[in-house]
Amino acid sequence: MGRKYSGRDARVACGLSYWTDGATCLRIHSMLGRMLQKNRGDIMYMENMVKTAGENSFAMENLISNPKMLVVGCGGAGNNSVDRLQRIGVWGAETVAINTDRAHLERVHADKRILIGSRKTRGQGAGGHPEIGEYCAEEAREELERILSGADITFITAGMGGGTGTGSAPVVAEVAKELGSVVVSMVTIPFTVEGKDRRQKAFIGLDRLKANSDSTIVLANDKLLSMVPKMPVNQAFSVMDQMISEVIKDVTEAITQPSLINLDFADLRTITSAGGTSTILYGENSAGDARTVVAEALDNPLVDVNYDGATSALIHITSGPELNLRTITEVVSGFTEIMDENANVIYGARTDPKFAGQLKVMAIMNGVEMNYGCMPSVRMETAPIQNAYIPIVV
Repeated sequence: MGRKYSGRDARVACGLSYWTDGATCLRIHSMLGRMLQKNRGDIMYMENMVKTAGENSFAMENLISNPKMLVVGCGGAGNNSVDRLQRIGVWGAETVAINTDRAHLERVHADKRILIGSRKTRGQGAGGHPEIGEYCAEEAREELERILSGADITFITAGMGGGTGTGSAPVVAEVAKELGSVVVSMVTIPFTVEGKDRRQKAFIGLDRLKANSDSTIVLANDKLLSMVPKMPVNQAFSVMDQMISEVIKDVTEAITQPSLINLDFADLRTITSAGGTSTILYGENSAGDARTVVAEALDNPLVDVNYDGATSALIHITSGPELNLRTITEVVSGFTEIMDENANVIYGARTDPKFAGQLKVMAIMNGVEMNYGCMPSVRMETAPIQNAYIPIVV
């Protein structure tokens, strides 16, 4: 009989019996036994080499994996943006909806839905009071830490001026920032006709949000009046939701999907690290003309921006297989010529057969000056609720 083996040696030897006859198997067992006895040191060395290579391969795979990206919608407007993003689909990002209004939250499509402050609001919303929205978010801080943990990039979207979004978004940004994430916030501010009180709350909430965001992108609802003046209200607001969701989709997919000229997480971090106010620019045409698409992006009807002092920009270009270096250069120069001469500009480009004959440009421009219209003067006073704030007209 052939030699008996124990442990790993037995598993190696017996594995041969699946593809040999009995006599051959015995000869191989005997030969393998002598090899194992004589050259065990060499075999163990080779095994360690294979193990190390496997570990290095696994480590490298982890090292080059895509960054973890979260899109968090706070309050009604933020939930609507997340819902639209989830419906159109986004590759490489997880969506989270946070609300104090149970009925609204249950209608939202998102990877995760979090009802906060149920003991205080009983799931009926914050009633337009930011201090309640903030209190509910603070109460849920441990759960927020669990949800936001591990994110490399956190996009936060909310409508400023209401209760839940205005109060909870700054808390979400603070938690994400404490956990080491890059935080990009995209918010809307109310129509002027919604009154001084609501706009006061919006600007206080905006200041608090900016304090914990690497970059803050602000869209003014007033601009919808000039863009879609006769469109029904629900459709008009969906224009804003669509713009927010499309930009987030473009940014995440520009970073996570292979491109002709790649953008990566480090690029986004570089552009947003300076802080301040940013704007999103988006242009697309079927003629494939670089100058026209840049002009369309800069003439964004949803923002009122002075680009002269812009300090940095992240630009991504998408076109069909015909995309050439000249077009890329013309697009990038179209932006840089209106920015500060020392501005830091990073760009990427991707070809997609679906965009044959078309040219699409998305840009995040940082360090811009924005005109918000009439900004009421306010001071902040501490309310009885933890860390809450009440806007006081002065």
